[in-house]
Amino acid sequence: MAVVVSHDRRDLLARTLDGLAAQDRPCDAVVVVDNASSDGSADLADAHPLAPEVVRLPRNTGGAGGFAAGTARAVRSHRADLVWLMDDDTVPTPSALAELLRARSRYAGRPALLASRAVWHDGRDHPMNTPRRRFGLARPFTGRAAAVGGVPIRSASFVSTLVDARAVREEGLPEAAYFIWNDDFEFTARLLRRRTGLFVPTSVVEHLTRTFGSTDADPGERFFYEVRNKLWMLRTSRALGPLDLALYGAATLRRWGRTVLRSADRPLLLRAGRRGFVAGLTSRPEPTTTALAGLGAVSDDVRAIQEAVHRD
Repeated sequence: MAVVVSHDRRDLLARTLDGLAAQDRPCDAVVVVDNASSDGSADLADAHPLAPEVVRLPRNTGGAGGFAAGTARAVRSHRADLVWLMDDDTVPTPSALAELLRARSRYAGRPALLASRAVWHDGRDHPMNTPRRRFGLARPFTGRAAAVGGVPIRSASFVSTLVDARAVREEGLPEAAYFIWNDDFEFTARLLRRRTGLFVPTSVVEHLTRTFGSTDADPGERFFYEVRNKLWMLRTSRALGPLDLALYGAATLRRWGRTVLRSADRPLLLRAGRRGFVAGLTSRPEPTTTALAGLGAVSDDVRAIQEAVHRD
């Protein structure tokens, strides 16, 4: 089933739902998690012919909280075997889901997740959503992926990722405390530390961001979340092994350097980064059950999944 996280992008959400309704292989069900939108997004979803379940959150939990809530809803309440995650600015082409399922069914194994190719509205590959390839695999493993038109990956974004519910039950939900940024990196890298993930280029979605570029393109105040969450991940997550920590730590420093150099307002960016650095080193993300407490049935779904993981 599909899970769409939405916040104040009514027109884009309509296009996402239209894309889901036009799938060659229809979704078994759709959940829209509305993050306390003020523009009628939830009402639009309620009235859409696709008839999704609309989960109306009373407060904005960010993309991280929305995906944690939606995944919990899908896995526990709907007992979904596969969860197709996407933002409300993602428009899947008609064959997007069918291509993911085709690669999954033909792969000689059980991938924990499969990711689509994300393009901008002009057809260019979107740099914000390039999955990180998994290197160092023996030829038989890369050959299995190539046989189904796939590429082994180490992580992916939440712009069209098909996740096996069994991996969620074993590893838990996205870290809701991240709010925005790096939550998809942490979650997918955690699932794929000892599991298989595939990038499927024949599965195509449009990612309709306002501008073309990656998240290091002058984020302003939001740089706080990039720095805090990346440090949280490097310090506290079980997603990365020792070699990963060294590689991604070095890549992070290079990325932050590029971000500062490209910024049109470096003092603002540096202040946000400094706050993020302090928060990332002196605190830890609160548990997802705590971050998503007080949300009624959604909180029950979240708690049930997280407690089962901890018991195991």
